[in-house]
Amino acid sequence: MASSGEEGLYSRQLYVLGGGARRLAGAAALVSGLRGTGAQVAAALVLAGTGRVVLHDRGAACTADRAHQFLLGESDVGQNRAEASQRVLAELNPRVVVAAHTGELSEAFLTSFQVVVLTESPLEEQLRIGDFCHARGICFIVADAKGLAGQLFCDFGEHFVVDDPAEGDPACAAVQHISQGNPGVVTCVGAEDSRGHLFCNGDLVTFSGVEGMTELNGQEPVPVHVLDAFRLEIGDTSSFSPYHRGGLVSQVRLPQVHSYEPLRRALTEPQIQVASPEELPRSRSLHAAFQALHAFRAEQGRLPRPRAPADTERVLELAQSLGAQQGPLDEDVVRAFASVSAGDLCPVAAVVGALAAQEALKAITRKFLPLDQWLYFDALECLALEGAARLTEEDCAPRGSRYDGQIAVFGAAFQEQLGRQKYLVVGAGAIGCELLKNFAMMGLAAGPDGDLTVTDMDTVALSNLHRQFLYRSADISKPKSVVAAAAVRRMNPSVRVTAHQNQVGPATEPLYGDNFFRHLDGVTSALDTLEARECWRGERGRAPGRAPQLPSTPGSPQAPTWSAAASVTSHRCWTRARRGHGGTCWPWCPPSPSRWCRPAPLGTAPSPPARCGTFPAPSSTRCRTPTWITSWLLPTSLPKRTRCHHAATGRPPRPSSAAWSCRPLHPRRGSRSPSWRSRRGCRCLQDNNIHVDFITAASNLRAENYGIPAADWLTSKRIAGRIVPAIITTTAAVAGLACLEVYKLVWGCRDRSCYRNSNLWLSDCLLLRVQPLPPPTYRYGGREWSCWDRLEMRAVGADGQEMTVQEVLDWLQRTHGWTVTMLLRGRIVLYDREEGEETQTRQRAQKLSENLEDAGERRQRELELHYVCEGEDAEAEDARPPLLCSLP
Repeated sequence: MASSGEEGLYSRQLYVLGGGARRLAGAAALVSGLRGTGAQVAAALVLAGTGRVVLHDRGAACTADRAHQFLLGESDVGQNRAEASQRVLAELNPRVVVAAHTGELSEAFLTSFQVVVLTESPLEEQLRIGDFCHARGICFIVADAKGLAGQLFCDFGEHFVVDDPAEGDPACAAVQHISQGNPGVVTCVGAEDSRGHLFCNGDLVTFSGVEGMTELNGQEPVPVHVLDAFRLEIGDTSSFSPYHRGGLVSQVRLPQVHSYEPLRRALTEPQIQVASPEELPRSRSLHAAFQALHAFRAEQGRLPRPRAPADTERVLELAQSLGAQQGPLDEDVVRAFASVSAGDLCPVAAVVGALAAQEALKAITRKFLPLDQWLYFDALECLALEGAARLTEEDCAPRGSRYDGQIAVFGAAFQEQLGRQKYLVVGAGAIGCELLKNFAMMGLAAGPDGDLTVTDMDTVALSNLHRQFLYRSADISKPKSVVAAAAVRRMNPSVRVTAHQNQVGPATEPLYGDNFFRHLDGVTSALDTLEARECWRGERGRAPGRAPQLPSTPGSPQAPTWSAAASVTSHRCWTRARRGHGGTCWPWCPPSPSRWCRPAPLGTAPSPPARCGTFPAPSSTRCRTPTWITSWLLPTSLPKRTRCHHAATGRPPRPSSAAWSCRPLHPRRGSRSPSWRSRRGCRCLQDNNIHVDFITAASNLRAENYGIPAADWLTSKRIAGRIVPAIITTTAAVAGLACLEVYKLVWGCRDRSCYRNSNLWLSDCLLLRVQPLPPPTYRYGGREWSCWDRLEMRAVGADGQEMTVQEVLDWLQRTHGWTVTMLLRGRIVLYDREEGEETQTRQRAQKLSENLEDAGERRQRELELHYVCEGEDAEAEDARPPLLCSLP
């Protein structure tokens, strides 16, 4: 992935894995076992760009594989799983060599791989291959999913070097002052959020660009002691020259060496990684249960029959024989595990496979800490659901269906219920693709009454392909929802899926209104920003959708890049500063900071142009230096008649908006928008390399002003485009966890203890699942309400006609004892006791929808009304359950 042409494809992944991602193209990985878990591992490695991925499986695909192995089509049944999967994976990423192997896993064959991943392997094979890989320094991973539980094991040898163990960029801060003393005290410049530095005690740091106390520049890393949010203690500086100005203090992450035990020893002395000590006994019980399952299979030649008491008890007996070595055994956990261990669930395979794939990427890239050494995952709480607990062996017996693996866990009647579901998926990006894939495998909306709607306004882009499984290079520029829906139909032709290209919001309320949502069973949000999901202020206190703002005290490579991004994203007029509007638009003309030194002049800098506009930068040029930007801008002739306007409102410029653009005053009718304009705000900075070229050069010029290290092209693109680093393993695991909760919703479970909130840290391989907190409550009208509570009434009178306002008031008085003084529908007043008697009489006599129609609202079948009651205090204003009235 070293070429610039591949940066567009893998850019989001590069932000996650760093420079180690470039090792992927030269790596070779073996994935053995191509059922659900192996398919997830293999797909992730191929999408990530691993140079060679070899698939191994000696079995033939069966009908039941198609409920969890998403690479298989109907015509692949009866064919070798590895060979059938190879055809799809080779198409998924032409840059990767994908091969199939159906023979023995000999030692000579294994020597060519850096990583070996075993799924669906018997214990004897795991031990044999584990011993060989450990002796040869080949990274070895075991991943297995059985029913509602999963197992993961890693052995990366006795001397595995982790180049960069942490997530995110190293901490960095600008220096305001350094004292002469023992110890010396470094005072950092406050960031734009005024939260200070991000260093921790013991962090190793280096200094650069310091003027005056130059002895610090280039010094070996030194540890820091944090005094407060802005001050750090370092070593003895009493003999150094006095500090003058400038400088940057940067965290240094040193490589770490880790040692791992081979599988044979780790089985009897397991090192199990858990998110909290309370989880350890459960994980130890699952460790024994998986070993007992291997013993049962060797003894019986099969897995335990679903819900068969005799088989379940035999697994428990085998686990008890191992219990003395592992500590107390939770027999209920072992019984629950054994009773559904013959099942195959796509969501569980997605979670375990994603975790295993991430460990394989760690082995290749040496980025992040590998698993030490066992991890166990389960969703056995699903078996406590009402209805699931009463299932019998007959309910879960195979039917010869593609869903037999799911029926083994939840029964045949539940499968029919899944088929009747009506769901809306909002967003068909990375998480949306994984959700849709799982839904197709699960058979959601695959019955006669089912319906699955997916909506997304976006089109497929090159940068989507490394993590959005449903898309191929031929789909670029096509609507995501349309392509995704077609892919769902190929995976499961029975799923009734419809594609929309709409945003879900106030503008589309006529389409996605009460009637639409009334007929749904559920909605899954797969949107890529929290802003799109709810009101939220993003990191560093900045709303996610706003353009980055010019910081007054640039202190890191990010600061000048934000500045350059602001001038391009917002397309501000460069004459604004002259006209007294305040702020600074030109990247190398910073404001007068109160806590920052005066910028050093550049050798050559052009005068700011007189008008705003975009520039025809050569697409083949990567601008890296001030000389390039100078030669580019000086001869540029700008359009004569331009103005700044807001893309939606047309109002005059405002510094904080992200939607400003510049265009000719009188564009021709039907002419296309300039290439840099986008309904997605900063999309131009994510996908348009010309703008990134400009930002890189402009921000690095400003960095040179202040003695700040320059940012490379890829870093500038991430900062300016507000690109969220993303990787296929994360999205696959998140979607799998979400679909486990969908199972519970389909059961109609109302017991909060059966649901789970999940927090996943792939960088440390930690998974924390906890019961959700109860919803917020409040008191009103003498009782307690939750934030989900509603008053519901059928607003139909005795005559079958729509109720009048008076009848609604009477219902509230009769049902709740509330005397209503005001009734409203949004801003429309339906009744107000403060009005005159004549007006009140007219309001009471009107039908509920009459006032609404007079105000221009379209007629709806359901109205949400708000009210004020007699005797309320001021605090009750936001503490009333809304009233939902169903009209005839």
